[in-house]
Amino acid sequence: MKRPEEFYVGYQAKASSGIALRIKLLVAGLLLVVVVLAIVLSASQAPLGEGKFEFRNYREFTGIILAEPYPRLLVERPGKQPDQSSYSSWLLVAPFKFGAGELIAGHVGEKVTLQGALIYRDGQTMLELLPDSITTAKPPAPFAGRPAEVLGQVTLSGEIVDSKCYLGVMKPGNAKTHRACAVRCISGGVPPLLVVKTPAGKRSYYQLVDPAGKPVNQRILDKIAVPVQISGELVRYDDTLVLKAPPESYTLL
Repeated sequence: MKRPEEFYVGYQAKASSGIALRIKLLVAGLLLVVVVLAIVLSASQAPLGEGKFEFRNYREFTGIILAEPYPRLLVERPGKQPDQSSYSSWLLVAPFKFGAGELIAGHVGEKVTLQGALIYRDGQTMLELLPDSITTAKPPAPFAGRPAEVLGQVTLSGEIVDSKCYLGVMKPGNAKTHRACAVRCISGGVPPLLVVKTPAGKRSYYQLVDPAGKPVNQRILDKIAVPVQISGELVRYDDTLVLKAPPESYTLL
């Protein structure tokens, strides 16, 4: 005889065995699909980057403040190797989306003690200054820094990012998803950075200035977060690489 078809009766405490089994299999299948989709989607996401931002963890540092090509703190490097500079060069920025130009006014060339929160990635270091924390430490004669070392003409292809977000404040801090934020940061004085990647994924970093060594922030806002090619003179300030080129010569790729 043909087995009678089961049906669900709402007021019963349990569904019939056949219906209960089918529902359990359906729920288990849906859960398996959700788990597989979660694994596939997470594996397909690009890494957010290794940058770190010690948010509001203000620590005290001592160094020499310089303003060019962008505000920076020269920190004496202990135990340096013979082929290394005597100083590490740390970019300085203000809180939020602003450069540190106003905060360091009156202290350029001085050895100072200040407080800041570290931002770092791939050997690049930045300090978000705590406003009004700069004090002069035994004023020395004004220090101008080592002369720039000219390394020659180069052509580099990469992406222009705002250094503060990319080095650790935001993740991801690059590409078109971050473009609006990067434009606001760079227009506010945060140093622009050209990030160049090799086919193997290794990154190198170049601060951007014009041929006179002046900031280019307001002149490159339409070339941020997109592939660009820049030809110009490569120079080294202590341990920092700087690319000097007319902003109007930047080529979109």
